[in-house]
Amino acid sequence: MKLARRRFLHLAAGATTLSALCLPAQAQTYPARPVRVIVPFGPGGPTDVFARLLAQKLSERLKVQFYVENLGGAGGNIGAGRAAQAAPDGYTLLVDGANLVVNTILYNQVPYDPLKDFDPVTIAVTAAAILTVHPSLPVTTVKELIALIKANPGKYSYASPGTGTPPHLVGELFRLSLAPDLVHVPFNGGGLAIGSAVAGHTPISFGSMAPAVPHVKDGTLRALAVTTRTRSPALPEVPTMAESGYPEVEGESWFTVVVPAGTRKDIIALLQREIAASIAMPDMKERLAMLGYEPVGNSPEQCAEVLRSELARWGKLIRAAGIRAD
Repeated sequence: MKLARRRFLHLAAGATTLSALCLPAQAQTYPARPVRVIVPFGPGGPTDVFARLLAQKLSERLKVQFYVENLGGAGGNIGAGRAAQAAPDGYTLLVDGANLVVNTILYNQVPYDPLKDFDPVTIAVTAAAILTVHPSLPVTTVKELIALIKANPGKYSYASPGTGTPPHLVGELFRLSLAPDLVHVPFNGGGLAIGSAVAGHTPISFGSMAPAVPHVKDGTLRALAVTTRTRSPALPEVPTMAESGYPEVEGESWFTVVVPAGTRKDIIALLQREIAASIAMPDMKERLAMLGYEPVGNSPEQCAEVLRSELARWGKLIRAAGIRAD
């Protein structure tokens, strides 16, 4: 009897070992190979800047390379579509902003469903949009800018990082309620939009903080207001739109990390923990603050709620303003 029991235990142990050997590699350890981080915009913009900072930290923490792949075009649709089609194995991440959800309203056809084709990981960081002007404009406040635009119908235009981006949508709030003669000029990224404002081609900009902050600090752009409820630590001397007298012009950029739908929950949980830990590190927090980003690192459930609420909120504005991207 004892001999039979020993044989049974030996066979059971062997079966357990064999089962473990037959498990997929990712079930035993993740990540076991380089991880692709898709950015659906070109290099140098705010999404790309944040994604590269994050990829570097994740590489250091998890001892596996996280590398950024820029797949720009169609307002972010090309890169997001490619990410949606990737295997749900944790080896493709997408770092994106509000375009992930609002593009479904802006475009007739989008190659993904933001709520069905992706599993949320986290809203990693947020950032204010910033209203800046070329120093040649004779204004130092939002009120003076509105007066200047109204006194010169059709003369002035504003740059944005692109149709449907948070700075553009906040700019439309401003235009619709305060300066209907202001003309929108979309660019393919935050860096290009700010560059146009610095050059004076589009003397007004509703732009992203990361590319704008260095120009504000060196005097090649004049900041009039940020569009969040509180001032930005990156430019604490710049008032909010509410402080300037226009609380209705409010909104912020956010940057989310999502993965293809069907990715294992334990991988999503690991990624969320590591991202939250990365953005909380002192050196990372300092770098993010300098660029105008504020760490969030919320849960997948909270991230999903943000995606749904932002789709509803900005969808109303897009329809009311008749904004189209195709």
